[in-house]
Amino acid sequence: MTETIVVIRGAGDLATGVAHRLHRSGFKVLLLEVAQPLVVRRTVSFAQAVIDGETAVEDVRARKVAGIDEIKKAWQQAVIPVLVDPGANILKELKADVVVDATLAKRDTGMRRDMAPLTIALGPGFEAGKQAHVVIETNRGHDMGRLIFKGAAEPDTGTPGLVKGYAAERVLRSPCAGAVKHVVDIGARVKKGDRICSVEDKPVLAQFDGVVRGLIMNGREVPQGLKIGDVDPRIDTNCYTISDKARALGGSVLESILMWKSGALGVC
Repeated sequence: MTETIVVIRGAGDLATGVAHRLHRSGFKVLLLEVAQPLVVRRTVSFAQAVIDGETAVEDVRARKVAGIDEIKKAWQQAVIPVLVDPGANILKELKADVVVDATLAKRDTGMRRDMAPLTIALGPGFEAGKQAHVVIETNRGHDMGRLIFKGAAEPDTGTPGLVKGYAAERVLRSPCAGAVKHVVDIGARVKKGDRICSVEDKPVLAQFDGVVRGLIMNGREVPQGLKIGDVDPRIDTNCYTISDKARALGGSVLESILMWKSGALGVC
């Protein structure tokens, strides 16, 4: 199992949950990310390594790398390598056993079944048997984490899951194009009406009392309407550990790989 190479497209919080579980299970994991990540849950995203050079989530370290030699060195040091390579060009040099699309772009971003012997895609925008061998349901509810061998995941609702009566209000969006300027940071408790950040001097306010669970990097240039943060109404929420959803999806990816390795998946 230790020689199984898993390449994950994306390094946001959900991809991080997948990578964390596979790394701890003994797989060689490589994360692919864009040069300017727009992650909101920065404290639990290995994408932060692209910005800081190295980061850690729940005692697992990830490091930005520049090529195949640095990828192998990171694996030798039990560190997850993060490569800026959104087009997955590294697959021309590195023979991956498994490729996982965990970008959660909710649309096809160039995933193909011939990228690896086993391909897995998270969420809507993919169809099992076409772009990937397996699709995993990401929508919260009874079927979250279900493996789909034929067909697609539920379509994107455009609305986050309901938490203590709040859904769309939990998401902070940029009121205009410009640079984000923090007033508070992740983990801060806020009251309804508090300014969380500004974009070009236009305030972004809390819509209810809660905790800032995610906030895009300070100074990042963003377009109008982009998700730049989220507020959780649960005061006891933990902003520094992998979420239940990310951990569950990691388990589903692990299940898919083990089924494939045992021959139960039926993928040659």
